[in-house]
Amino acid sequence: MNKVTNASIQKQAMCPTPRVVIVGGSGFVGTRLITLLKETGRYDLLNVDIAESQTHPDITQKGDVRRLFDMLEAFRGVDTVILLAAQHRDDVRPTSLYYETNVNGMRNVLKAMSQQNVRRLIFFSSVAVYGLNKPHPDEHADPDPANEYGRSKWQAEKVLRQWHGRHPEKSVTVVRPTVIFGEGNRGNVYNLLLQIQSGRFMMVGSGKNPKSMAYVGNVAAFVRHILEKDEPGHRIYNYADKPDYDMNALVRLTGETLGKHIPSMHVPQWLGMLGGCCFDVLGFITRHRFAISAQRVRKFCAVTQFPADRAQATGFAPPFTIDEGLRRTLHFEFGN
Repeated sequence: MNKVTNASIQKQAMCPTPRVVIVGGSGFVGTRLITLLKETGRYDLLNVDIAESQTHPDITQKGDVRRLFDMLEAFRGVDTVILLAAQHRDDVRPTSLYYETNVNGMRNVLKAMSQQNVRRLIFFSSVAVYGLNKPHPDEHADPDPANEYGRSKWQAEKVLRQWHGRHPEKSVTVVRPTVIFGEGNRGNVYNLLLQIQSGRFMMVGSGKNPKSMAYVGNVAAFVRHILEKDEPGHRIYNYADKPDYDMNALVRLTGETLGKHIPSMHVPQWLGMLGGCCFDVLGFITRHRFAISAQRVRKFCAVTQFPADRAQATGFAPPFTIDEGLRRTLHFEFGN
C-alpha cells in the first residue's frame, strides 16, 4: 500500500497540474469555457479581465490586456495562455480601440509570454478576417477583412505569426470561429431571435444566403479538446457547427420552436440598407446605439459560410448538434 502511495506522490510531483490563464474570460465564451475546464479538474485556472466575473469570481483577478505589467504579473509560472480579450462589437467608436485592444493587446501578451517563458498560446481570432461573400474560405484563403474588427484580428494574427517565427519552440493555436450563439449571449444572433419572438421580424433579402454558426457549448469543448492535445507548432482552425442553415431555414426553425408566425413577405435588400442608413444617421445625431444599422443589414444578407474540415480532422466530436444548441438557447432565453 505504501508503495502505491509513494508512486502516486512521485507521479504528481513529476506531472504538476498545468496552470492556464484565460485573458478576457469574464464574457460569454470565457464563462462557458472556464466552467467546462473546471469540471475536468485537470487545470489550475486563472481568469484575468478588466470586468468582474459573475460566475467565477473565485479565480478572477483584475487585469487589462493593454497593460504589459498586468500580463507580466498574471503569467508567472504559467503553462498556457488562452487569449479571448477583444473589442468585438461592430459599432465600437473610436475605431482605434480595436487596435489598442486586439493588436497592442496581442503584443503585450507575447512580450509577457517571452519574459515569463510561457510555452503555449491559444488565440481566438475570427472568420471576419476573410470578409463577406467569400466562397467557402478555408484556412488557406487570403484574408480580406471587410471592417475594422476583422482588420484588427488579422493584424493581430500577423504579429503572432512573426513572433512564432522567432520562437518556433512555442505552441500556437489560432481558432477562427464563426458567429457564436448560446445561452446568455447578447450579440446579433440573440437580436434576431428576440425579433422573431417579439413578432416584429421581417426578412430582408431573399433569405437564401447560407450562414455558418457555432454553439458556445461546442466552441468551449473544441478549445478543451485542443488544450488536451498539446502539440508544438503553429496551427489555424476555422470553427463552425454543421450543417449550415440559410436564413430562411434558420428563421423557420426558430419560429416553429417558439410557436411564432413568420411573415412571408420579404423586404428588398436595397430598402433594408436604406433603413439601416437612416438608423445610422439617427444614431449619430442622438449618440444612441440602435440594433439596426447598414452594416448589420449587409451582414444579415451576406453569405457567411465556412468549412471546418481541419477542426473535424483533429478527432473532435461536438457534444451538441446545432439544432440542440439552438433549442437550448431558445428555451433558456424565452422559456418553453
